Amino acid sequence: MALLIVLGALSFLMVVAYRGHSVILFAPVAAMGAVLLTDPSLVAPMFTGLFMDKMVGFLKLYFPVFLLGAVFGKLIELSGFSRSIVAATIRLFGPQRALLSIVVVCALLTYGGVSLFVVVFAVYPFAAELFRQSDIPKRLIPGTIALGAFTFTMMALPGTPQIQNIIPTAFFGTDSWAAPVLGTIGSVLIFAFGMLYLEWRRRRALAAGEGYGSELRNEPEPFSGGRLAHPLVALLPLVLVGVTNKVFTVLIPRLYGDSHSFMPSIMGEAAPVVQEVPRVAAIWAVQGALLVGILSVLVLAWRPVTERFAEGTRAAIGGALLASMNTASEYGFGAVIAALPGFLLVANALNGIPDPLVNEAITVTALAGITGSASGGMSIALAAMSDSFIASAQAVGIPMEVLHRIAAMASGGMDTLPHNGAVITLLAVTGLTHRQSYADIFAVTVISTATVFAVIGLFYLTGWT
Repeated sequence: MALLIVLGALSFLMVVAYRGHSVILFAPVAAMGAVLLTDPSLVAPMFTGLFMDKMVGFLKLYFPVFLLGAVFGKLIELSGFSRSIVAATIRLFGPQRALLSIVVVCALLTYGGVSLFVVVFAVYPFAAELFRQSDIPKRLIPGTIALGAFTFTMMALPGTPQIQNIIPTAFFGTDSWAAPVLGTIGSVLIFAFGMLYLEWRRRRALAAGEGYGSELRNEPEPFSGGRLAHPLVALLPLVLVGVTNKVFTVLIPRLYGDSHSFMPSIMGEAAPVVQEVPRVAAIWAVQGALLVGILSVLVLAWRPVTERFAEGTRAAIGGALLASMNTASEYGFGAVIAALPGFLLVANALNGIPDPLVNEAITVTALAGITGSASGGMSIALAAMSDSFIASAQAVGIPMEVLHRIAAMASGGMDTLPHNGAVITLLAVTGLTHRQSYADIFAVTVISTATVFAVIGLFYLTGWT
């Protein structure tokens, strides 16, 4: 019964998300419904002490990233830089290579350390412009961005600074470059099969006479300025975000050490505020990088941006509020589900799979799917079962680097179910619905998941790491 309750809550949330209902409303309904069926006395305590605590904690950490990312993306749009980049891309790749162009841009930003959510906000304006000029259906934009930002550069490509590639280092004593051969091969497979799928979808739409579409929501405003900026100038803010993010990531721990405290007031007996720097350094770095990006757009395109700054940023702030609240609600839902007895049954059942790599892959991707979070599902799986994974792997001579790479890749598999916060954010930003675009996101998810098991097979056949 406990297992059915967990699966029922998960299924309910996926259905309402797919049908276009707000997860801000239904994530707590699904979570508290599961608690009610498990132990009615825990509904109020778990809502306040766990759901709201995790939800507010997520907003405390990440809302500034959502806000600055949305403003940065809007300024890229208002400045005409997105149009300039699109025009240069069309000249370079041709109008029929719009899908490749967006995947490459997303991959470069993600591998450069830019947050996945920021990539969505930053890339959407010129993805929409490029798809419109190439007359490719807008409904293919989410799947294209998902391939470039949510897959191989998030968790497979060696050295990626995304959190999904960093979490395993604490459990296996590895670094971000673990299993470079397997990671590179996995990345190539995901990229190649993902592009084949997206191009197949584009050709089908072309054959059916389907164009970009009309009566669409959240369309970027057309650039109303004069001559477009040089493409290199238009790219400069994006480059600055990637570079300064890396610089700040290195400098912040050196400047602040492992912890930093300050007194909030010189009067009274207030306790000092203590910050554990390793927990927030990456977030501070992204925030600082986005501020640099915003300032650079203002300097480079002051006139066209300031003419519509108030109106444009109002829309961006509204989008950031919606996207962050959606994701925070999902985070609270995942925390509640992970605290229920049915979730423990799932974890224990998955732990019974004999092969250590298959066990790890299925466990991580299943928990990521249940919680709707790649990093959340992987953290739960490794915190609970990493010792078991290590013991089983050492018994058959599997290197820790391979465990690292399989865990990271598996986290980016079934995490992108309909209730996933990044999926909901992507659809909200692009103005599309699950019904219109989720099938393509799911196809990319299936490709990523299948690739994990292909990489496991490759390791057993060759011994490559």
